[in-house]
Amino acid sequence: MTAGRVAVVTGGAGALGAAIGEHLTGQAEVVLLADRDLDGARERSENLRGVEACYLDVADDESVQALVETVERRFGRLDVIVNNAAVTAPRGMEALRRDDWERVMAVNVWGPTALCRKAVPLWSSTRAGGRVVNITSRTWLSGGPIAYTSSKAAVVGLTRSLALELAPFGVTANAVAPSMVATPFTRGDRSEEEYAAFEAKHLAMTPMRRFATPEDIAHAVGYLASEAAGFVTGEVLHVCGGAQLAPAP
Repeated sequence: MTAGRVAVVTGGAGALGAAIGEHLTGQAEVVLLADRDLDGARERSENLRGVEACYLDVADDESVQALVETVERRFGRLDVIVNNAAVTAPRGMEALRRDDWERVMAVNVWGPTALCRKAVPLWSSTRAGGRVVNITSRTWLSGGPIAYTSSKAAVVGLTRSLALELAPFGVTANAVAPSMVATPFTRGDRSEEEYAAFEAKHLAMTPMRRFATPEDIAHAVGYLASEAAGFVTGEVLHVCGGAQLAPAP
């Protein structure tokens, strides 16, 4: 563990965010699980040494500003940002409305952008370097639900752009692209029958014949957030068991 290192994980109340946060305790002195669901984040952080819960709505600029100001006031540094918070929308084009689209883009694309943007003055003043890890999805390669997939493709472009903009501060920016992880978020509003068919299709297209786990994703994030990845930036690491090589189900 690097003494004094501070990490923020958005979407920290979810299964993926919680697993990432727990894994990062091996690299950071303080890990903040940030989420609109503050009670959920608090529940995830219980009994985890060095892990705290805090409120954050990534689509609300004032909320983002408040979080960064709190981190600066309390710790004077911000070493790792994991942009994990995400929402989705109706899957079919005919069911998609403009406000669905705008909500997905506000959370999935503007949220990571805003958080990094607000952190720039802190990175600029400390010159201590840092890591940004964005959670995208293998759907950026294959296609999928229109709003969600478009947002995750945008996150790849955002990651590459951040890599260029943040390099002068010694901050790297990379992305992790998981395949299917069996969580409530993935299940969404599917019926039992629909979800069973969805699982079967994803399993069939995965050469390693299993789904990703939150821990699989957390280990990939941990590498990109570590000192070992200090000269890796602008990359997308697929954690898919080979599913990134297959067409969409």
